[in-house]
Amino acid sequence: ALVVRFLTKRFIGDYEANTGALYSRKFTIDGEQISLQVQDTPFVSLEDDTDSICCQEQINRSIYWADGFVFVYSITDYESFRVLRPLHQHLRRIHPNANIPLLLMANKGDLLRARQVSSKEGLQLASELGGTYCEVSARENCEGVHEAFQQLCQELSRSIGSANGEKRRGLHLVRPKSPNMQDLKRRLKQALTSKGKSATTL
Repeated sequence: ALVVRFLTKRFIGDYEANTGALYSRKFTIDGEQISLQVQDTPFVSLEDDTDSICCQEQINRSIYWADGFVFVYSITDYESFRVLRPLHQHLRRIHPNANIPLLLMANKGDLLRARQVSSKEGLQLASELGGTYCEVSARENCEGVHEAFQQLCQELSRSIGSANGEKRRGLHLVRPKSPNMQDLKRRLKQALTSKGKSATTL
């Protein structure tokens, strides 16, 4: 929902399962146009009764080529918060020495009565992981979502610029090809059609 909100400024509550799609958009950051690829990765979870993560191979491929990361959790689901520290440890095993921009994004900021993760906990984890923190609502706050991604893009631009063309160790995988926005529009249309049918049957 956050990726769709960022790319289209629309909110879709119910849509097809996350298939790990990759999308490309062009943005202007500090007066310079950049081409941004956003990998919407599959869900990551903790293995039963452990602090080890269970993730698809696609997650590892994405970690290898990504220049920055957005760790998302729901403020109404403590388990989604718990997975972030082990996920970051997994990331550091792949890039032990890289200084990679990280955004910790707490979603569902509109559901304060159902909160299970405090803002203080989110801020503390972001500080521990060396990232920035924001609390947003994909449903109600398009501007907040866009500003958070914009901030990460600015960090990415500075990080890549200061690298002087040097590639991080481990970037031996080819970036996946990205579909054009027609694919995203098709997915949104399917979601809206499905949502409309569901509403009709109620």
